[in-house]
Amino acid sequence: MGSKVKTAITPTRAEDYPEWYQQVINASDLAERSPVRGCMVIKPWGYAIWENIVCVLDDMFKETGVKNAYFPLFIPLSFFEKEAQHVEGFATECAVVTHHRLEKGPEGGLVPAGPLTEPLVVRPTSETIIGDSFSKWVSSYRDLPILINQWANVVRWEMRTRMFLRTSEFLWQEGHTAHATKEEAIERTKLMLEVYARMAEDYLAMPVIQGRKTAAERFPGAVDTFCIEAMMQDRKALQAGTSHFLGQNFARASGIKFQSAEESEDYVWTTSWGASTRLIGGLIMTHGDDDGLILPPRVASAHVVLMPIVRKPEDRENVMGYTERLAQRLREKYYHHRKIVVEIDDRDIGGARGWDWIKKGIPLRVEIGPRDIAQDSVFVGRRDKAHNEKVSLKTEQFVAELANILDEIQGNLFARAAAYARDHTLTIEDARTFSDFFTPQNLEKPEIHGGFARSPWCGEEACELKIKENQAVTIRCLPLEQDRESGGHYPLPAA
Repeated sequence: MGSKVKTAITPTRAEDYPEWYQQVINASDLAERSPVRGCMVIKPWGYAIWENIVCVLDDMFKETGVKNAYFPLFIPLSFFEKEAQHVEGFATECAVVTHHRLEKGPEGGLVPAGPLTEPLVVRPTSETIIGDSFSKWVSSYRDLPILINQWANVVRWEMRTRMFLRTSEFLWQEGHTAHATKEEAIERTKLMLEVYARMAEDYLAMPVIQGRKTAAERFPGAVDTFCIEAMMQDRKALQAGTSHFLGQNFARASGIKFQSAEESEDYVWTTSWGASTRLIGGLIMTHGDDDGLILPPRVASAHVVLMPIVRKPEDRENVMGYTERLAQRLREKYYHHRKIVVEIDDRDIGGARGWDWIKKGIPLRVEIGPRDIAQDSVFVGRRDKAHNEKVSLKTEQFVAELANILDEIQGNLFARAAAYARDHTLTIEDARTFSDFFTPQNLEKPEIHGGFARSPWCGEEACELKIKENQAVTIRCLPLEQDRESGGHYPLPAA
């Protein structure tokens, strides 16, 4: 019997996937739980990833004509009541403010005082309050389209929470647009879905399926909801971004009217679309291994850590000087072409230093000792390779090829994730195979199942509900590029 391979994360993915996920977050110093139920503190290493996602998406949005704005965190309850489906869909998740101050109670503690005339809902999403502003901004077809995005936090009072994936408060962006025609609004809805897919694949190295949600899974009040779905390493789907065609539903609720070029009055057609810090959770579960986080270079908190090796006091000045000069060369060379973030870690903690950076997922670890300096070289470890696989490179070669190495890591991560998704996606035509595919392979760990099944569906909601009840699986999306020829009635599994 061989000895168990040492890993930085306990338990491993195979032993307990949900707990592995939590331990990766802890070990990589991404975030920690907050004293407030269901909330988290995003630490600098984790927040840097979000900042990079924000920068990329913000540029993509602006390329399509979108401008940023900001709207209130508090929404009058009456605004929600204007759109029946919307309020029903979010009612159980709303946090509500009913008082506006605190005062000392009879026993000396603080108690709420000053009841509000109208309760305020803490923003779970902003269609209604943004619709109120749009109704004031629009009067003519000349005012359209309106293309607005806001970067904000939202609150959804979730019963079961997991950091980054489902928290009571999370960070996101929400785009809202208003258009003169149905066709233009649908075109915008699909355009923003493409933006999310490009972000996921080109930057997070996360392959996605673009598709349409079923009626049962639509955003409350939407006419149509489109999404990107990615496969995680537990072979489950993660909804990584959504784009909604709202028709005229919210326009009617908010009174957003305009006078057309033909001088008739009509309601605008609106869209909304959003992505959140859930993307970081998706990144962890797409690329992480049993040694911790693996960061795609294009969104990495930092790209290179230089680790000076100083075993004798007399070597310190030489090694540190060489290390600092190399860091400066890298920062200067790649600042304008691509801002590469370089860390220097000179802590005297032995082998734990390298393991710290492996767990944090930094793409490149570079060791620099007296013998390396004598040969004008560096010792390089890549996070997309085994942790003990390192190569010696001449320093000039490393400086010259750094961008290419990072691009290669990015490509490797995407290829690896794409191969995993392909290997665990099956086209299924019959009920028995469908049932077997979604039966847990290990009954003690039911969170691991077969993966994605591409199957025909009759289109009936009753069929969808029965599959959900019997198999505990959902229709994630109707792929936009699905093979139409394989359509037809999906035979229901036996009750």
